[in-house]
Amino acid sequence: MRKRSLVLFVIITICYISCERDDICPSSTPTTPRLIIDLLDVNNADNKKRVFDLVVVGVGVADDAILADYNFDDTDNLVLPLKTNENTTQYRLIKEATVNDAGTPDDTSDDFIDGNYDLITINYSREEVYVSRACGYKTIFKNVTLNLDASDTDPWIISRQPVTDNQSVEDEAAAHFTMSH
Repeated sequence: MRKRSLVLFVIITICYISCERDDICPSSTPTTPRLIIDLLDVNNADNKKRVFDLVVVGVGVADDAILADYNFDDTDNLVLPLKTNENTTQYRLIKEATVNDAGTPDDTSDDFIDGNYDLITINYSREEVYVSRACGYKTIFKNVTLNLDASDTDPWIISRQPVTDNQSVEDEAAAHFTMSH
């Protein structure tokens, strides 16, 4: 009986020692950050100002997809993902957006979004940073610039400003840019 208990103890000990911990990336681990933009009042740059019925459309992504968080939303800041496989990301920001049914209210296939469109272009260089075995790599963005479409004849975004020189996007702790409207 004693011999059997000893063998069983040894087997359990070997199994316990040889087990590896699960490689699960904790949700608290920082991953690839998004660009944060505060929207300010053009007449008083110290105050945030909401944009009403804002729609944000990613340019050059699957069917110019609408970002789920900005589908007719009222907001005073933007949190935008950047492409990790390219050095440029573009968004169409549509202020006071409405759905135009093209005169056919029963046919949604020809509907489109009306409103004041402004195009922003975000340029950057990418750097892959190792996080951990479970989480893999994340991308940080260096030398980030945000440009407004100079050919727009009716812009609602009046100006933009990086928070720091040589702006980088390494976390989501604070805003990276401000835009006044």
